[in-house]
Amino acid sequence: MKRKLKSIDVQNILKEKGMRLFSPVEFQRIFSVSLTAAQEFIKGHSQDLFVKVRNGLYSLRIDPPTDGMIANRLYAPSYISFEYAMARYGLIPESVYTMTSATTKITREFTVNHISFAYAHIKKQAYRGYRAEKIDGVTVLIAEPEKAFVDYHYFVDLKLRKLNDRLDTRRLNKKTVMGYAALYNRSSLLKLIREVL
Repeated sequence: MKRKLKSIDVQNILKEKGMRLFSPVEFQRIFSVSLTAAQEFIKGHSQDLFVKVRNGLYSLRIDPPTDGMIANRLYAPSYISFEYAMARYGLIPESVYTMTSATTKITREFTVNHISFAYAHIKKQAYRGYRAEKIDGVTVLIAEPEKAFVDYHYFVDLKLRKLNDRLDTRRLNKKTVMGYAALYNRSSLLKLIREVL
């Protein structure tokens, strides 16, 4: 017998489980329905109950995810880094309006709810130095200050970003910075970071 899902029950269960972002497969598991039934229910309620974040990723209309949650799930694996993380830690004085993240996948950019989410490819061996941190009341993956600094300078070294001359490096642990820089295996990056520090 097919299970009949009711909108109010679905909404309440997703909220109870904290599922502010979900895929059809996750929906299928939560409600014990077939993948086809999950996809049909989501599609059938895309105007009143759900918001399509991108293909295969949805949110509840009444309980939207934070930008940090979207950044982590939109293009995984990824963690928030570069300018956004550096601004958050006070390493640069500018406000940053693009959610910048590091990923091991190819470089991509998306726009969701008029917000830009930029993902830059880094080497697999350098995909570390991030932690789970609460931002806007939600736990997200974000680079440690030293790793955000190094990730950013990796792209400066590649001539893909301009060097910010207003960096505040006083609170950075220099040994940790150099350890993360070594992960990229680029002598020019090590030289650049020594000059900046």
